[in-house]
This record gives sequence, structure tokens and C-alpha cells, in this order.
Amino acid sequence: MADREYGFRTRAIHAGNIPDPETGARALPVYQSTAFVFDDSADASARFALQKYGNIYARLANPTVASLEERVASLEGGLGAVATASGLSAQYITFASIVGAGDHIVASSSLYGGSITQLDVTLRRFGVDTTFVHSTDPADYAAAITDKTKAIFAETIANPSGEIADISGLADVAHAHDVPLIIDSTIATPYLNRPIEWGADIVTHSATKFLGGHGTTMGGLVVESGRFTYSREKFPLFHEPVHTYGGLQWAGNFGEYAFLTRLRAEQLRDIGPALSATSAQQLAQGIETLPFRMSAHVENAREVAAWLEADDRIESVYWAGLESHPHFERAQKYLPLGPSSVFSFVIKGGRAAGQALIESVNLASHVANIGDTKTLIIHPGSTTHAQLTEQQLEDAGVQPGLVRLSVGIEDAADIIYDLDQALSQAVEA
Repeated sequence: MADREYGFRTRAIHAGNIPDPETGARALPVYQSTAFVFDDSADASARFALQKYGNIYARLANPTVASLEERVASLEGGLGAVATASGLSAQYITFASIVGAGDHIVASSSLYGGSITQLDVTLRRFGVDTTFVHSTDPADYAAAITDKTKAIFAETIANPSGEIADISGLADVAHAHDVPLIIDSTIATPYLNRPIEWGADIVTHSATKFLGGHGTTMGGLVVESGRFTYSREKFPLFHEPVHTYGGLQWAGNFGEYAFLTRLRAEQLRDIGPALSATSAQQLAQGIETLPFRMSAHVENAREVAAWLEADDRIESVYWAGLESHPHFERAQKYLPLGPSSVFSFVIKGGRAAGQALIESVNLASHVANIGDTKTLIIHPGSTTHAQLTEQQLEDAGVQPGLVRLSVGIEDAADIIYDLDQALSQAVEA
């Protein structure tokens, strides 16, 4: 049994979690402690010097959080994972461990609005430049790379445009230029797509969304493949002595664990977006039902998207599970079980009609979130992407009348009924 490769559903429940050896508790315990007792002075010294594994302080590691990290790493097929307090903090410490002032990132222009501003405002203020590529063609990403480029960043399924990334093509481009490919796979989740299997080096998640699944808990995760080699020429900080840890070298001392170790021992230490033990336990519990929820989400999305596309009051629907979508074939390749349940559509009548629709729903909730068991709806242009310029909105595919829908797992007929009556009111308005 020990050498058996367990299935996804089994690992979603059991990975990273064994009965508590002290109490026999079967559910994952919440280790609500900020600090952990050392065996003796030598043990404390060895842990602080990274010469010995062990818990020190909850900003760096916690047993409950470690269980969540191991579970998600198993589901993604990664070497390991680091959990953080939110999805954006997971992205931020990833970038912070790879780039510095004067460096460059190539990213999709069709990112979540918060990701765009993190790159375009915060990191740019720190001297890191980003070129946003208004295309999904890997050749266009290659054309944007300079000698300062340190990473390529895209989303498996773009939010809210619904574009599907050509992950293997982007991986080829990244590796040809000796940089890692970072993929945010929040909307897809590892149940629908595992970017590492397609060549990605680092995968980020907002666990707040589908992984947790119930809209109750914030969290983020970074998963690393362990396959990318951080060369001395391109990434010198991975090879230079780290004076805060006695002169060790990330690459020289930790090999394939160099990135993950630096992420935890340096970025979590200095930036501090630690995930609480309580949040980790709630997120881990949510993941236990991930396969079943995602199947229900996709099934409902398929019905709702098809119904919307056939409705005369709708101008266009951007769900890659529809044959009319330009990335339908790509979705069949990368997301054969379905392209998740977050997509957008444009109602005839523009922005005013879109806002009237949102104000007329009863079952769906008007909130700034996705990936909940409940159906959620929002107008991105005036909320999640409101901080973007007109050009950035256009590049991200956010039209004035665009409405984003996160289809929940209620009865599909009830979701459709709610949208139908809301559309009727919006058209009258």
C-alpha cells in the first residue's frame, strides 16, 4: 500500500493529514500557537540557522498550515508549497523572491485587476518593470522578453475574459530564455488543470476561492515544481552567500528546494503574510470536497452558459466550454473536464443594462468574490477592475456592459430562472 499512487479524490481528503499521534484526533487539529518549544539551545540554534527542520514561529511555519501546504502540493504535483494570508500575497512573495530593482516581468494583460495593479503600480514603484502582452500567442510573449526579464506570468483561465493560456507554449518560451513560468490557477484549481504537468514552474492560488469553496476564509498558496534551475548568471541571489543565515547559498545548500526555502525563510520572514492555523484548517476542510464541487460547478456553468448564449437579450458569452469561444479547442486540451464556472457575458444595452441586471437578481449575490458554492455576480468595470485605465480595461477584455458570473452549485434551473427574471427587469429598465 505504501507505494500506491492514490487518486485525486483520495489525496484531497488524506494528503498531509494523519491521525494526531498524541490524541488520535482524526480531523486536522488547529495548532493555535504562535511559537514552539525547542529541545535545547543547540536545537534552537540549528533551526534558526536552517541546519535543522523544525517549527520556530508561526510567521514561518505551523503544523496545521504545513498540512494544507502538503495537500495542495500533492494535488498540483509539485515539490512543495508555501501558504500565505491571501492570493495576492502569494503572488507578491513569489515575485519578491525572483525579481529586484531593474528587473522585468512579462505578463498577460488579461489578469485579475488586483494582479495588474500589483505589477503595474506597486512593483513598478520598486523598480520592477512589467510588459503586459495583449495576446495569448506564446510568440508575442517571446517578443516582449528582454535581457532583464526574470519571469513570465499568466492565468490558466483569465478573470474575467475567460481566455485560456497556452501553458505548454508559454513554458517553451520561458525556458528558452532561462526564466520560470508562473501560472495563477485559481479559477481552474488542480482538479481541472495542473499547470506543472504542462511545463509551468510555479503555480499560485487564491485559496479564498474554489479551494476553500465557501466564501469564509482568506488564503493563498505557492506551489513549486522543483524542476527549474535558477542559473548563476540570471539569478545571482540564489548563488550568493546569505549573511543572515551564516553564509549558506540557496541553490548550493538546498538544490531543488532553493526557491521554496528562500520563499519561506526570507520572504515570509521579512514580508510576513502568514496564514493562520484556523484559516489553514478551514481551507483544508474545504479541499476535501473540491472534486465534487468542481464537477457540480462545471455542470451548472455548461447549462447556464448555453442558455445565455441562446437568449436574444445577450450580446455575447465568454465561456471556453462553448464551441463559439475562440479558445474552445485549447480548453479541450488543457481543461478536458471543463473550463471552471467563472465566465463573463455582455448584455445588450451596455453598462446601464448590466448594472440593472445585477440589481435585479434574487438568488445570485452581488459580491466581489468568485469560487463560492453560491452563485455570485458583479460588474467588473465599476468594481474589481475599476482601478484600471480605459486602455487596460480594453486589453483585459472588460467591456462596459460586461457582467462576470461565478456559477454556484445550486440547482441549475433555479440559477437560470433568477437570471431570466433579472434580464426581463433590466430590459424594461
